[in-house]
Parts: sequence; C-alpha cells; structure tokens
Amino acid sequence: MDFLVSSFAAALHLIGSFSPDVVDAARTSLAVSAGATVFAALFGVPVGLAVGLSGSRWKGFAVTALNTLMAVPTVVVGLFVYGFLSRQGPLGALGLLFTPTAIVIGGTLLASPIVANYTLASVRGADPRILPTALTLGAGRFRAVVTLVGEIRFGVFAAVIAGFGRVVAEVGVAMMLGGNIRGYTRTMTTAIALETSKGEFSFGMALGIVLMTVALIVNLFLSLLQRR
Repeated sequence: MDFLVSSFAAALHLIGSFSPDVVDAARTSLAVSAGATVFAALFGVPVGLAVGLSGSRWKGFAVTALNTLMAVPTVVVGLFVYGFLSRQGPLGALGLLFTPTAIVIGGTLLASPIVANYTLASVRGADPRILPTALTLGAGRFRAVVTLVGEIRFGVFAAVIAGFGRVVAEVGVAMMLGGNIRGYTRTMTTAIALETSKGEFSFGMALGIVLMTVALIVNLFLSLLQRR
C-alpha cells in the first residue's frame, strides 16, 4: 500500500511541476487524437447520413459492415496501415511510418466507423417527418438534409466526441505506427506501457491520471450531449 501511496504522490508532483516528458506525451496524444477525429468526422458523418437516409437494398449490408468495422481489433488496423506505409508498401516512398501523421491515419480508420454508427443512430432516432416536411415546403434535397442535421446536431456532436474518446485511449495503433519516439510520436498510452515496463511506475501513473482526466471530461461532455 505504501508503494501505491508514494507512487501517487510522485505522480502528482510530476503533473504539478509540468514534467517535460509528461507534457510532451500529453500534447502529442491530444494533437494526433484531434487530427484523427477531424478526419473521422469528415468521413464518418456523411457516411452515417448516407446510410441512414438510404432506401437501397444494400442498406442492411452497409449497417452490418459498419458494425463489423467497429469491432476490428486495433492491432489489425495497425498492421493494415503499417503494410501500406512500410518501405515495401505502396506508400512507403512518402516516409510516413513512425510519424504523427501515421498515427493520425490509423486513428482515423479506428474512429470513422464509430462516428458513422453514432450518426446513423441519430438519423434513425430523428422524427421521420423532418425530411418530407422540408421537401414539401420547397427545400431541395441538400437543404432538407442540412435541416435534418441541424435537428440531430447533438447526436452528431456525440458521434465526434465518441470518436475522439476512442482514439485518445488507443495504444496498439500508436505503438505500431508511431514507434513510440520520445518527444515526437510518444503518446500517453504508449509512454505508460513503456515506462511501467521499465519500472517507472510513478511516471506511468502520472500519465494515467492525465489520461483518465481527459477521458472523464470527454465522457461527461458526451453524457451531457446524449441527454440533450
């Protein structure tokens, strides 16, 4: 018990003193997570809307595909992107492997199905009269969809926040694609895994506290949006 108490006190000291390693890992995590979330929103929200509003016979297949993509293990996503970005891969010449950009790419693939599914759920839960009413009042198809998005905006916000929460806590993709390079691609999750294995438990706990704080804020905001 004394070990945990002393480690917790040391972790708080590292946070309070703004340890450069803690700050660098937190900044990298938030930066790549924000980037991945933006791209996931740009892709996932339109996909969720398209599937939700579609009357195609392939709609059931699309929903199943999105649900399946949500369950794909993160290491499989990392392996897939690694194959594309490695020197032998089709995008190897770009030199993106072991860079923050690679982590953003992997995070985008992880978060996009989540954003799409949340958006789809919001479309399904919306009043079915919104779109027909807008069309009846003379709005074009695009304007009617914009009206629908305005009505389900809190659900869309929740989708984006859920995607961010998925990415910021990711370790497998960040480790495989970022390489855990100190001061460059080391995120909070990869730093926790590395430093704890080296016996630096207090440092890992400091990052764990910061990560849990971020996760708590994200989930509180998500809960608020879901109630709205």
